[in-house]
Amino acid sequence: MRNITLGLLALSLAACQGEVATTPDDAQTELDAAAIHARTLTLDTHIDIPLTYMKEIDPSGPTDLQVDLPKLQAGELDSGFWIVYTPQGDLNEAGYARGAAIAETRNAAIQSLVTTHNESFELAKTAADVRRIVAAGKYAVMIGVENAYPLGESVESVPMWAERGVRYMGITHFGHNQFGDSSNMNFTRDDGPRWNGLSPLGKDLVRAMNDNGIMVDVSHAGKETMMQAADLSRTPIIASHSGVKAVADSARNLDDEQLSKIAEVGGVAQMVALGSYVKLPTDQQQAARDKLDAEYGDRNTWDQAKRDAYMAERAKITAMAPEAIVSDFVDHIDHAVKVAGIDSVGIASDFDGGGGIGGWQNAAETANVTAELVKRGYSEDDIAKIWGGNLLRVMEVVEQGAK
Repeated sequence: MRNITLGLLALSLAACQGEVATTPDDAQTELDAAAIHARTLTLDTHIDIPLTYMKEIDPSGPTDLQVDLPKLQAGELDSGFWIVYTPQGDLNEAGYARGAAIAETRNAAIQSLVTTHNESFELAKTAADVRRIVAAGKYAVMIGVENAYPLGESVESVPMWAERGVRYMGITHFGHNQFGDSSNMNFTRDDGPRWNGLSPLGKDLVRAMNDNGIMVDVSHAGKETMMQAADLSRTPIIASHSGVKAVADSARNLDDEQLSKIAEVGGVAQMVALGSYVKLPTDQQQAARDKLDAEYGDRNTWDQAKRDAYMAERAKITAMAPEAIVSDFVDHIDHAVKVAGIDSVGIASDFDGGGGIGGWQNAAETANVTAELVKRGYSEDDIAKIWGGNLLRVMEVVEQGAK
């Protein structure tokens, strides 16, 4: 069912590594990596979509997106979580209403994808669905909610989101919300911790997700929020798109205590291929980013045009120094495996939401990640766990724990 072009993979690897492999051992490694990638079920836990998805942008053909059907085919990326992302707004009825409208727009687009292009994409609600859909030669689409904010001051809509196919939900995003504290304060709204972890409503949210078979996602959550969610949840938690502090000390990344906690409760930390969390910026880059952020103001007020303009300026700043590449990304995987164990680590691109690194700039280059794992001595079984097996295991436990 899958057909990878070995020559293209070798060229892409050479470009990523900055040199051309010439030895027989290198050539054999590339062939082995290609074969392993072709046999492995690959699952990306974070694929963002624009608000114009399935309206002005149709991903069934070539697009400017990092993920569309031709790129999925070229890189043999089999499955993923398409994201209902809502920026953090004000904690009032008007803010919740705006958030709910954004969430509905993105959910409708994902539902349209799997109905309009059902010959290629199918909605997966269980781990068994993912395996069946991929085995049939189609792409398994799952839904993740990034930021529970649009739920408002109640968790009554959680069953509805579960019925729609949502299989993980993030507690927070940038800025504290009604459910808990974020790893990154919103400096125009927040003055220190708001809840010192989960709010009372946040605890209700964790229980509601458990009851409805939705994985509790702690990416973007503050450390206390994450640790409390891990203790409260009766099923394993996930970090859907995070890095590790020991490699890049960002507020959003997980420290070793957090990684150990995720492993302790049987969860999984999905390492994210977003350059600024993979490799820290230089002092010059950080100063330029701070100036840009001050100029553009609160990101939660941006429309799509302003977001696109901001990302274009950020790309110029990124180009000021060597960018993060696949080997830097796998450094995060290595450290997470060392601390949490091989059964508690996975992969997320954050494509079309800021993700992308040298050698894995879009879905077409997905095989380069597998090649780096092979190069570092991971077995095929271990690679299968990292690329999706661990996440599917957690899904199954969460499914069984639902009421």
